[in-house]
Amino acid sequence: MDIIIGSLELGFIYAIVAIGVYITYKILDFPDMSVDGTMPLGAAVTAVMIAKGMNPFIATIVAIIAGCIGGATTGLLHVKLKINNLMAGILVMIGLYSINLRVMGKANTQIFGSSHFLSKDVIPKIVVLLIFAIIVKILLDVFLKTKKGFILRAVGDNEQLVTSLAINKDNYKILGLVISNGLAALAGALLCQYQNYADVGMGAGTVVIGLAAVIVGESIFGRISFMKATTTAALGAIIYRLAVTGVLELGLDPQDLKLVTAVIVIVALSLNTKHLSFKSFKKAKNGGATVVNNNESI
Repeated sequence: MDIIIGSLELGFIYAIVAIGVYITYKILDFPDMSVDGTMPLGAAVTAVMIAKGMNPFIATIVAIIAGCIGGATTGLLHVKLKINNLMAGILVMIGLYSINLRVMGKANTQIFGSSHFLSKDVIPKIVVLLIFAIIVKILLDVFLKTKKGFILRAVGDNEQLVTSLAINKDNYKILGLVISNGLAALAGALLCQYQNYADVGMGAGTVVIGLAAVIVGESIFGRISFMKATTTAALGAIIYRLAVTGVLELGLDPQDLKLVTAVIVIVALSLNTKHLSFKSFKKAKNGGATVVNNNESI
């Protein structure tokens, strides 16, 4: 039972990552690799501030801001310096590795014995993490229903249409990256408090895990009309963590975890091929614009 609870707790943390990855990969069609750097950045900032006795709420907020700055940097490299989107993310990811080392002053920082969101037994960790995941999902859903949220989705569907309306699409690309990386940093801050330490290498493969969660969630729940994409992404993260735990319990060597992730993504992609092809066909048929479904309820 403890194993399942632990998987759910990690699932709720990575659900936040998955929701952020959904913004860049599914809404903006932007292969953002910088989340591999902003997640440990959030963890590093949180660990250092908590270790110095600062309020965990303030530490988490500062971590989110740091992640947002990382996302904005990726966006600026792409839209202002005209660097390829994939390369911009990779450059920021590489740069953040050194920055994370600078922030902590070493490869890892422990916060055992320090007071933070997950250090007390008054409220179970699983409840706290679930609340965070739900709040993130609700806030993003509300934002996507606003004018700015609608334009953000339109930028991913049809840049030409947005430009023809005299709207600066580049600003909205940066906004999407800011939100996505801010969420990645929040997940890093929570993971740091969950594990009681931050490590410079804890972000390796974050974007793959987030993408796996989005794909798995869409493959399983994508055809359920009343489910929002943010819900399917979050559920995908939970299912992914449960699947990984199940495989490890069967005796798989933990060092093969990345291989398992790759296999899960491959299987999910193969199952999702028809759906993706239909979406592309429908987009082409509508002159490059997809129909935004506003009838989702959860």
